[in-house]
Amino acid sequence: MADIIELIYADHDWFRRQFFLLDQAESTEELAAIWEPLATRLDTHAQAEETIFYPALLKLGGKEGDPEDETDDAIDDHNKIRDAVRAAGELETGSDEWVEAVGKARTENGEHLDEEEREGMPDFIKSTSLDLRHELAMKWMRFYREHPEGKGIDTGDRDPEQYIAENS
Repeated sequence: MADIIELIYADHDWFRRQFFLLDQAESTEELAAIWEPLATRLDTHAQAEETIFYPALLKLGGKEGDPEDETDDAIDDHNKIRDAVRAAGELETGSDEWVEAVGKARTENGEHLDEEEREGMPDFIKSTSLDLRHELAMKWMRFYREHPEGKGIDTGDRDPEQYIAENS
């Protein structure tokens, strides 16, 4: 059976590897080749979580954590990541300002992944069945199929309070 948790972890691992690859890039072309798909996937992943994972977490509650607090933190983190991705997209690849914006995206994303893996995901595992996690995994895979290369992804920021109100 597929598991949404495994799919989210797989994305997290991919993000970490891509940021490491940026450290090894030797030209502007290499930076762009690594960063552009990474930036697109950061935005796609955030929307996938906001469409599939966090509404389920909010509705199911949590056995140990506070799903509203975890969701509020995640939406705020996603906004910070989107802001950094957007900033990098407006700058010349490889410039000092671009490196700073990409570094901000890396830092914000790293903090988000660590927190999500430490709080939201373990709580979700304890609060759900394998059958539900499989159902959500199928939705996750369809979401990615429906948004190839970030097609149709909304890269705008979300209001965490409004998001929680609409998805609880």
